[in-house]
Amino acid sequence: MQKLQTVNADTLLYEPLEKPSFVVDGLIPTGLTLFCGAQKIGKSWLMLKLCLCVSQGIPLWDMPTQESDVLYLCLEDTFCRIQNRLFRLTDEASGRLHFAVASDKLSDGLIVQLEDYLKEYPDSRLIVIDTLQKVRTASKDNAYASDYGDISLIKDFADRHSLAVIVVHHIRKQNDSDVFNKVSGTTGLTGSADATFVLQQESRASNAAKLYVTGRDTPYQEFTLRFRDCSWELVERKEQEQLAKEAIPDVLFRIVNFMQDKEEWTGTATELLDALEETETAANVLTKWMNEYRLDFLLENHIRYDFSRRSSGRMISLAVATDI
Repeated sequence: MQKLQTVNADTLLYEPLEKPSFVVDGLIPTGLTLFCGAQKIGKSWLMLKLCLCVSQGIPLWDMPTQESDVLYLCLEDTFCRIQNRLFRLTDEASGRLHFAVASDKLSDGLIVQLEDYLKEYPDSRLIVIDTLQKVRTASKDNAYASDYGDISLIKDFADRHSLAVIVVHHIRKQNDSDVFNKVSGTTGLTGSADATFVLQQESRASNAAKLYVTGRDTPYQEFTLRFRDCSWELVERKEQEQLAKEAIPDVLFRIVNFMQDKEEWTGTATELLDALEETETAANVLTKWMNEYRLDFLLENHIRYDFSRRSSGRMISLAVATDI
């Protein structure tokens, strides 16, 4: 039996440890990334674009990449199809980008094949497996255990070699308010991955799509992309801080402006709405929003919020906070 390898809190507190590194700055960390999207949406076009950028050390959109050898397992394609895609995407490619159209399955030796590849190309920093289904074997085991076991094998390989492995996968067709719940399979897949990407088309006839990104070391981001001339182009990138700010109801910004020439204000939510000349928001909704954003928006804007119940009704108190 192997002895547990432990580290004490004092060591963790003071010993400098290497921070997670990225193959694409701020987007693709070393470790396992699950890249998901509907069939025929253009996942392989985006993966090829990514591989071309990393193999040449050129930016993906506006994000720098770390130049390295790259392996792309195009397991649903032929070399002829890959060649045709290259004709569309680039006039010049790097010898550091390597392709394979067949491999063993996870249960039959895929990890050994990847280990052998790294012996020949030790400077590799990115491997793309397109798709997960092509390297899995049918299993009668518990679905969660099967998902977790398969993805853990790939993650362990990525972690041992400090490289990024992207596994392309599909999403379900049913609607869900959380796009990450659409990933096909159990939470054993997304729970094991270091980062999960979901590419979702705005409509079947549209050439625009949203790329949603979340991960342990990758902040939540949303990318608006446009598919033109066989390439995914960046239209807009929104990071977590910007998205959080956009989620703040507009009426709260108006409250901040309302308090600019006041030291304090007390009244009911209805009276506050009347003072703001706001007709689109219900009083109970305003009270909920003010409580929800009292620390990470109102107080950040030097407004202290308080709430109390009196015989005259539910009272809101606003005061300019000078001690923060």
